[in-house]
Amino acid sequence: MATTAELFEEPFVADEYIERLVWRTPGGGSRGGPEAFDPKRLLEEFVNHIQELQIMDERIQRKVEKLEQQCQKEAKEFAKKVQELQKSNQVAFQHFQELDEHISYVATKVCHLGDQLEGVNTPRQRAVEAQKLMKYFNEFLDGELKSDVFTNSEKIKEAADIIQKLHLIAQELPFDRFSEVKSKIASKYHDLECQLIQEFTSAQRRGEISRMREVAAVLLHFKGYSHCVDVYIKQCQEGAYLRNDIFEDAAILCQRVNKQVGDIFSNPETVLAKLIQNVFEIKLQSFVKEQLEECRKSDAEQYLKNLYDLYTRTTNLSSKLMEFNLGTDKQTFLSKLIKSIFISYLENYIEVETGYLKSRSAMILQRYYDSKNHQKRSIGTGGIQDLKERIRQRTNLPLGPSIDTHGETFLSQEVVVNLLQETKQAFERCHRLSDPSDLPRNAFRIFTILVEFLCIEHIDYALETGLAGIPSSDSRNANLYFLDVVQQANTIFHLFDKQFNDHLMPLISSSPKLSECLQKKKEIIEQMEMKLDTGIDRTLNCMIGQMKHILAAEQKKTDFKPEDENNVLIQYTNACVKVCAYVRKQVEKIKNSMDGKNVDTVLMELGVRFHRLIYEHLQQYSYSCMGGMLAICDVAEYRKCAKDFKIPMVLHLFDTLHALCNLLVVAPDNLKQVCSGEQLANLDKNILHSFVQLRADYRSARLARHFS
Repeated sequence: MATTAELFEEPFVADEYIERLVWRTPGGGSRGGPEAFDPKRLLEEFVNHIQELQIMDERIQRKVEKLEQQCQKEAKEFAKKVQELQKSNQVAFQHFQELDEHISYVATKVCHLGDQLEGVNTPRQRAVEAQKLMKYFNEFLDGELKSDVFTNSEKIKEAADIIQKLHLIAQELPFDRFSEVKSKIASKYHDLECQLIQEFTSAQRRGEISRMREVAAVLLHFKGYSHCVDVYIKQCQEGAYLRNDIFEDAAILCQRVNKQVGDIFSNPETVLAKLIQNVFEIKLQSFVKEQLEECRKSDAEQYLKNLYDLYTRTTNLSSKLMEFNLGTDKQTFLSKLIKSIFISYLENYIEVETGYLKSRSAMILQRYYDSKNHQKRSIGTGGIQDLKERIRQRTNLPLGPSIDTHGETFLSQEVVVNLLQETKQAFERCHRLSDPSDLPRNAFRIFTILVEFLCIEHIDYALETGLAGIPSSDSRNANLYFLDVVQQANTIFHLFDKQFNDHLMPLISSSPKLSECLQKKKEIIEQMEMKLDTGIDRTLNCMIGQMKHILAAEQKKTDFKPEDENNVLIQYTNACVKVCAYVRKQVEKIKNSMDGKNVDTVLMELGVRFHRLIYEHLQQYSYSCMGGMLAICDVAEYRKCAKDFKIPMVLHLFDTLHALCNLLVVAPDNLKQVCSGEQLANLDKNILHSFVQLRADYRSARLARHFS
């Protein structure tokens, strides 16, 4: 059985158990082992082992039954014991309730006895206190203060308590009978009050916080307590303003007082608030007045700068003071203090701002025109000017004499930057100094001034002057400066738009003034763009006019019908060379003057007009075979020039024109084949016929027959 027990291991696994049993049995190994495998012996071992297991199982079962019986017996005994304990606990709980009731009864009796004792003792104490007060009152009646409490300076606290009570009693006495004693008590009251304040002042100078706290606690019941606070506030500020920055000094002072005021006074938030009020209404107000009044009428620029700076520094100081405990509504308290200082300056701020901005803007513009020795001409307004503008927009004709601007655009980025800088500062001051309800309206007023001086007085004037300076399309050697105006105007528009978005929009974004500003901006830009479009169109006409003059002056009829067909040495005509040079120069100028899609739009328009000019120009001549070849070379050069436009439509037009010029040299038998080619198949037959008619041999019966 011991051997059987040894075979059990935790955790129990049946397969491993059988394996261990087999290996322990002689003859239970494999056939290749040291002992031969003996199945009979292994079977006998299994049978014996099973019997041993059965015997062990019976023995364990008997032991389990015995343990179960013992457990049941102990459970019954434990249950019986628990019941007995519950009964004992119930009895103890009843005794506890009885004891609690008894304790409550005794406590009630004790409280009642205490109330009775207090009822007896309180009148007794009051009587004793009244007796003492009567004794002290008699001394005042006799006119001689003998008590030690009045003669000993170290007992000033007790004397103050007594005199404060006597002072209250004296208030109730009739004046006719007790006028003299009332006067003596009042005099002593005043003397003690002065002594306490003097003691507080001395303690503050010595830096004795504990003594200051004691004296302040005594003075709390005196009428002169507020005077004690005033003395404290006054002495706190002695030597506090030694720097050049009064705002920084004030912040440091308040931080220092905030740390100690709670250790001295029972109401520190009230004392600190009174200190801050004193600083604002006396120190800061006098400083602000001194800084602003001296330049209020004489120097508007300095006045506005000082006002903005002082108001900003005051509000920053207020933000720092918000950290302190000043009572329930410290935000309103500080706002009222700031308003009390600046109200007289903020009431008419926007009038000063707009007046200064107008005069400053006008001065900037006038100084610029004076530097150019230019006298601004008046641009007419009203019915006649409007009629001229409508006629110019519809006919694109120059109305009035052309003005020679000598290449001056009358636009200056320096002027624009100065105007925008002044306006930016005005917006910043407006944001800071305007009441929130007035902010959108004030910002709009500043914006209208910017529009008036930047957009109308400067940009619009430059556009009008530039339009007047554009020569007529038939002028010779005309200098075209309007594209320079376009270039600078585009740059200025970007700066104007940036300031609109960066500085005006945040001030009006949540008000009805937003739509009004956007509409005004839209109208201004549309008006400017209309004048720019008109000027560009007239400039393009002038460019085409210049090309016409070059072609008329340089192109000869003999270029395309030379007298000696065999002695033509040039690759293209002189007129072509000069026109291409002129066009390339103008294309480069247009690209430098504009940006974005505007470049493509203007170049396409110029390219179309350039093509029309060359097309009509070629229609004026008769071409021999060699002259036709030269015309093809010219058009090829024009086409090369058109590539610089980088506009597919323009290049296509010149490709088609080049194909048309082939009709001038192709053999008569191949005319129909060429006309039906890819580039010419979609053209009108009249156009094809018009080019064929330009051939010198057109009237020959053979050519006419082939083209008919």
